[in-house]
Parts: sequence; C-alpha cells; structure tokens
Amino acid sequence: MTVDFGRTAADYAAHRAGFPGDFFARVRALGVGVAGQRVLDLGTGTGTVARGFARAGCAVTGIDPAPALLREARRLDAGAGVAVSYRAGRAEDTGLAGGCWDVVAAGQCWHWFDRPRAAAEARRLLVPGGTLLVCYLSYLALPGNVCADTEALILARNPGWRMAGDTGIHPEYATDAAVAGFTALETFSFDLVIPYTHEGWRGRMRACNGVGASLPGPVVADFDAALARMLAQRYPAEPLAVPHRVWALLGRAPG
Repeated sequence: MTVDFGRTAADYAAHRAGFPGDFFARVRALGVGVAGQRVLDLGTGTGTVARGFARAGCAVTGIDPAPALLREARRLDAGAGVAVSYRAGRAEDTGLAGGCWDVVAAGQCWHWFDRPRAAAEARRLLVPGGTLLVCYLSYLALPGNVCADTEALILARNPGWRMAGDTGIHPEYATDAAVAGFTALETFSFDLVIPYTHEGWRGRMRACNGVGASLPGPVVADFDAALARMLAQRYPAEPLAVPHRVWALLGRAPG
C-alpha cells in the first residue's frame, strides 16, 4: 500500500485530534517537554506534538517528508500563536548535527519508519542523557462500536489494509530503543473518550492511512458517503463518544 498523507493534508489538519493536555503533563513530570528544552519532532505531520511542546516553552523543530503537511503545520501554528521551525526530511537521516537535542519525539509515526535506523539516528541526535519519546493516540475498534463499524467499511474498499484492530499498545518499539542503546526504558498508557461530530468523524477517517492517503478519489468519496449513511442509521446521536488510548515509550540516551 502506497501512503501519501500529503493527499489528505486538509482533513488531517482539520479533523485528527491532537494529544491531550494530560499527555503533555505526564511527560513533563518525567522531565520531557520542560521549558527551554530543545525538542526535535520526527514525522511531525501537521505539528500536533510540536505545538504542544512549543506551548510549554520548548525550542522545537519538526521534520516531515510531506510538504503539504508542513504547510498545514505552519498555518495551525500561526493560529495558535506558537513558533516551530519546520524542515523537510526523514527520520532515518535528518541531516542535523548530532548531540544537540534534549528530546527526540515521534508521535503517531514510528511504524512508518525504518525503525532500527530511526532509533540509531535519534540516539546520534540526542545529548548524553537526552530522551527518546515515541507516542501514540489511537482510536479503539471494539466489537460493535463506531470504530469497528468504520473499519469494516474501509476493509470493504481496501482489503489489503493491515492496520485495522489496533490496540494502541506497541511493546515491540521498546526493543527498537534497547537495541539502539537507550536505557531506563519506561512506558505508560491511559484511555480517554474524544467527542466527534458526524462531520468530524468522517473527516478523521478520510485522513486515515487506509482511506484518503492511499485510495483513489472516487473510492474515498464512496467510502465517505457510506460512512455518512452508517452514522445516520446506527449512531444518530451527536457527538460520538469515541474511545482512544494514549501510549508512550521513553528511553534515555547513555551518559
């Protein structure tokens, strides 16, 4: 499956929920995202993680290979009144000087990377004792809920899509960090409910990697129409109460 999130940048910016305030509070209590820290956000997309750290007073740079997403990130930053430096690039070979960053973060994107190379690059970039943060905010497709029913509509149009049924927990990423030499690994997770209007959920799912980022336009339109009908018939009440899970992995660079 070829995925290009640039094709769905507008929906991504408008409808994909960012990490909640509780997430930033929890990592700040662990020494990540403290005012004055230098933070590099890999796979920044529309900058949801980068903006959260910029609001906390960090000096933040975001990297992403999709120029359309970076344009949306800059627009959202201007509306939020924060400053983030963005550049096009890839997590595995950023081209940045090593040993200069207090935090290297990756939100909602580690699975898209060549993970061993990205972990090695993160270690190269960090100051001694710096922190790698890998984090996810995932909706939960539980039997009979709106997420599972929506994924069924995706699979009917994209049977090769392999990301349905995600639990939001990724223990294999701790191995990536350990092999790269990170120590003092720790993880945390918590569940929450995020409200979505019908329009918002449709936009959120058009921005899914299995829909707008990979399917032809007419198929995306057909999916969107089917989702609108399904919501009206099975989930007429608004807002939808959509269950989500936050999961994070932290590892410290040696030294």
